[in-house]
Amino acid sequence: MKLERVWIAFLVIVPLCVLCEPVVRDWWQKAAFYQIYPRSFKDSDGDGIGDLNGITSKLPYLKSIGVKAFWLSPVYKSPMVDFGYDISDFREIQEEYGTMADFERLVESARLLGLKVIMDFVPNHSSNLHDWFIKSENKVAGYEDYYVWEDGKPNPAGGRNLPPNNWIQAFRGSAWQWSDTRNQYYLHQFTVEQPDLNYRNPRVVQEMKDILTFWLDKGVDGFRIDAVPTLYEDTQLRDEPASGLTEDTEDTNYLLHIYTQDLPETVEMVYEWRELVDAYQREHGGDTRVIMTEAYSSLEIIQTYYQSASGRLGSHMPFNFRIITELNEQSKPSDYVKVVQDWMSIVPAGNVPNWVMGNHDRPRVGTRMGVNRIDALNMILLSLSGASVTYQGEEIGMTDGVISWEDTVDPAACNAGKDLYAEKSRDPCRTPFQWDTSSMAGFSTAQRTWLPVGPLYMEVNVQVQEAAEKSHLKVYRAMMELRKTKTYQLGTVKAVALSDTVLAVVRELQYHNTYITLTNLGDNIEVVNAVALAQTLPSTLRFEAVSVGSHNIRGGTVATKDIVLLPNEAFVLKGYLAPVEKLYSSICDLWLG
Repeated sequence: MKLERVWIAFLVIVPLCVLCEPVVRDWWQKAAFYQIYPRSFKDSDGDGIGDLNGITSKLPYLKSIGVKAFWLSPVYKSPMVDFGYDISDFREIQEEYGTMADFERLVESARLLGLKVIMDFVPNHSSNLHDWFIKSENKVAGYEDYYVWEDGKPNPAGGRNLPPNNWIQAFRGSAWQWSDTRNQYYLHQFTVEQPDLNYRNPRVVQEMKDILTFWLDKGVDGFRIDAVPTLYEDTQLRDEPASGLTEDTEDTNYLLHIYTQDLPETVEMVYEWRELVDAYQREHGGDTRVIMTEAYSSLEIIQTYYQSASGRLGSHMPFNFRIITELNEQSKPSDYVKVVQDWMSIVPAGNVPNWVMGNHDRPRVGTRMGVNRIDALNMILLSLSGASVTYQGEEIGMTDGVISWEDTVDPAACNAGKDLYAEKSRDPCRTPFQWDTSSMAGFSTAQRTWLPVGPLYMEVNVQVQEAAEKSHLKVYRAMMELRKTKTYQLGTVKAVALSDTVLAVVRELQYHNTYITLTNLGDNIEVVNAVALAQTLPSTLRFEAVSVGSHNIRGGTVATKDIVLLPNEAFVLKGYLAPVEKLYSSICDLWLG
């Protein structure tokens, strides 16, 4: 009789499981990525500057918080005018960060821990101390057109020609710099020391492809590609129109950059890079090598980064900065819903979304969104489908440091001058990582670090949060555990504004547990009835993750129709499967592997 029941169950349930078409997600499509700003992560030699060996020593920490991959801001040889984004040799390591042997050890150590290494690739420009630029400035044969050189306009007053047009660089002032050596202007969309490479020269295109291959041979698992929209410029050198956003004629926002950003040729270059990494994988095997692209462009343009209209593949992950650019402390749940829906609408079939909460160029989450919402924002980020990107320190709730004019080193701030530096500076979000309560937050043994350590390091650090009963770090880890479930990796996602202050993110997958992230963005207590949020929910839900200030505890339960949220409280609730659904789930998991 028992055998007959088993066969009946098998004959009923297995056909249902066959209907559940197996979905396979590549490693990067479900991964949590972590950005490391090497200069500020961990100093191993006591010079006050983070380095590669410091990063290697902390890889177990990355493994412990559940990230799958980390991308390194530039560690190439550089004069450090823009702290690594001005590269004088794309195939060498900056001495203060270590050696090539140190880098190779980092890659191998990461591999042993199951972590992926993503290299920051800076293709738009080099340093003016790069050998290519020196040769180009001196018109050495073969290098004359490696950069964008122009004679400029005749000067009615006589003397040196005027700049070719009105283009403005990112860090204030003209995008053109006169060279007395060559008697021409060169283009620099960033600092004077960062001349733009000429991508209309096939030799330059090949040089940069060769650099990608060089680092793939070193074992990296992909590239985060910097400042992609600026690769190509208008060949007619037309003036750009005023934006109307500011009256400051030196500010980059004074112009609409219609002739220096997002030209059609740009995305074609991304397609070529994708073909290169795909061909490398076919030849060498192993896991997918990924391309992640930085572009603060319109959704219509970003959509083309995924793939062309004809299906030509581009970036695996065109970075989604909408949480950074479209949301602020005053944003309502409906604004969050729009951010989610807008991005999901441009993701082509077969691709997954990605969500970026912060980076080394923007104020930290706690600073721009409020310290009371640190957990809520991390919960929202990690509850959404696809890949997530966390900037170092956001998992422990670091906020922007306080940087005086005297301590300022960011070229964007220095060029702005003493009166405007605070508005433009990126230094506050780049302060050293806070490891513990020792001197210099455990970042360094030096008496002085390259940027001052944040003033809150005694309370906000890994050591304190590891020991605390509740902490931002423990909330982050709890969310990372949830991301291992099939519902989070394969399920549907739905963002719902339940009111002007309460946001819900619902994750569902047939025959698997349902998860609901609830966030109160308001200053008042709210009561929620969650019954209608998912297809089938039990009468009680279980708390799987709760914010630091929550009155609830993990493992506790709440009535589905009567959920109370304190101001700025956030938590994740799990709806357990009914017994028969649990049986379906178990058999389907076995069936699909």
